[in-house]
Amino acid sequence: MNDRPSVLPVPPAVAAGGAAPRPVNAMSVDVEDYFQVQAFSGHIRREDWPKLECRVERNTDRVLEIFAAGSCRATFFTLGWVAERYPALVRRIVAAGHELASHGYAHYRADSQTPVEFRKDVEGTRKLLEDVGGVAVQGYRAASFSVGARNLWAHEVLMEAGYTYSSSVYPIRHDLYGMPEAPRFAFHPQAAAKLLECPITTVTVLGRNIPCGGGGYFRLLPYALSRRLMRRVNRVDGRPCIFYFHPWEVDPAQPRQHPISLKTRVRHYTNLGRMEGRLRRLTRDFAWDRMDRVFLG
Repeated sequence: MNDRPSVLPVPPAVAAGGAAPRPVNAMSVDVEDYFQVQAFSGHIRREDWPKLECRVERNTDRVLEIFAAGSCRATFFTLGWVAERYPALVRRIVAAGHELASHGYAHYRADSQTPVEFRKDVEGTRKLLEDVGGVAVQGYRAASFSVGARNLWAHEVLMEAGYTYSSSVYPIRHDLYGMPEAPRFAFHPQAAAKLLECPITTVTVLGRNIPCGGGGYFRLLPYALSRRLMRRVNRVDGRPCIFYFHPWEVDPAQPRQHPISLKTRVRHYTNLGRMEGRLRRLTRDFAWDRMDRVFLG
């Protein structure tokens, strides 16, 4: 990797009521609607978004209910497009004690933007979210984890734009994203020493990083396997996990898209009906908090 990072120490575990310490993991939600996912980008045009049935508000409210029942605090990486249309939703997220963070304005991949376009996007979205939410925005997550070897300059732009941390790197091999040579755990990029990059969680099996940080993998894999892999990260690596998902993943009744490939159909629709139950189990089986509290102290 051209940008040689240094890996940070493990954040301290937190004990409650004199019990044995449990690692506190970071829960996160990418607040976007079903029609805004990268897999549908060749099927649904951005200019058609306003014409489609929006379900992001009701689905995010459902996520807030799940978290309230599980006493879980999380970070909501929110599209500026969503915040403009549902400002009351953004304020409900903040009022419930969750962290508000940026997911960019309209789900443009960071590696499809020039440095000038990227700077305008991340600066404008941060200001928009702060104005709507009434809180400082420290975190950013690129659409489709699209910060990688080709655009490491994005870290420096984020630092200069006022962000404290990013969660935009996924150290795996994938057809849509991934930077397998990146560190598995939080690091300071050499070119942006004041910024903390927090990669999505993986485990190493036979020298290869295997995803276990949520998203479609959490729906496709048996729950017991996902739980086992995350516990391995906590116990063997001694590190907090970063888990992520989307509000549309708790919505099995969302409109179906046609025609789409078999791969896209499997990735997007598999086990949507089981997701809410799995999330409720997840909030009971692990200790969770916001990204800023887990990684910034």
